Amino acid sequence: MTSEEKILKKYLTYLHVERGLSENTRQAYERDLRQLMSYLEQRGTDISVCEGNDLFLFLLKCKEDGKSPRTIARCNATLRGFFSFLLDEGQRGDNPSTYLVTPKLNQPLPKVLSEVTMDKLLKSEEETDLTLRNLTMLEVLYSSGLRVSELIGLRLSDVSLDVGYVRCIGKGNKERIVPLGEPAIRDLERYLNGPRGRLCGKQKNDILFLNSHGRPLTRQGVVYILNKWGKDHNLEQSISPHMFRHSFATHLLDHGADLRSVQEMLGHADISTTQIYTHLTRRRLLDVFQKAHPRADYKIRE
Repeated sequence: MTSEEKILKKYLTYLHVERGLSENTRQAYERDLRQLMSYLEQRGTDISVCEGNDLFLFLLKCKEDGKSPRTIARCNATLRGFFSFLLDEGQRGDNPSTYLVTPKLNQPLPKVLSEVTMDKLLKSEEETDLTLRNLTMLEVLYSSGLRVSELIGLRLSDVSLDVGYVRCIGKGNKERIVPLGEPAIRDLERYLNGPRGRLCGKQKNDILFLNSHGRPLTRQGVVYILNKWGKDHNLEQSISPHMFRHSFATHLLDHGADLRSVQEMLGHADISTTQIYTHLTRRRLLDVFQKAHPRADYKIRE
């Protein structure tokens, strides 16, 4: 194993053990760094002696190769984190990524379901084990704003129906507790008192949401269930687990919740991530104003 491979392996271990990054994120970082190493080798240098200009030209090549601004921004973050690690580990005496500039991103507004649509989705005339499981799952998603990875990772011990909350492990292995609404608590009680036991059968499994074979649901399984559920409820648009998370945050803010509380419930490390929902709410207020106010027949500057 070369010295570069040893350093890369050590860095990936650091990302996993100390930073708690997901496997998908670590794989993306590894791809970026391997591409950098290959590029530097072509220029006759390596990560131990390369300079800021080498990194700048590498990012420029990424742009010329047609990579999106978002991908380049992630690659920039990869370089910054990696060379900061090398500096801390004494592998370098400087940080060549210090003056790299991150490209500006036009962050799209999140797609949100209306409260009317949500009310429509959270109903079912059937009462089969799978239908009750699906309805419970949707209620929990909307009531808690969990990510799909957090939802499928919930265990029986993570649910407290008497107090009314769920405990989940989010990004960076950070634990948080999120309250549940009455409909979610009610559906969880129904699901746990019958359907879940029948789905589990003779298998020993403490995962909350199970598939028809008694095994834990996967991310792809949840996406499939939601798409089918939307079609069965005559929705023209496709729905995703993250739309429930976006709707959770937006509807809270629409009804007067403070931004810091929403940040905590979503598990955002930085409040700037949560602020996109305030922009969405502001856009909605402007739209209402323009449609309803008698003197709003002009373009409002945002």
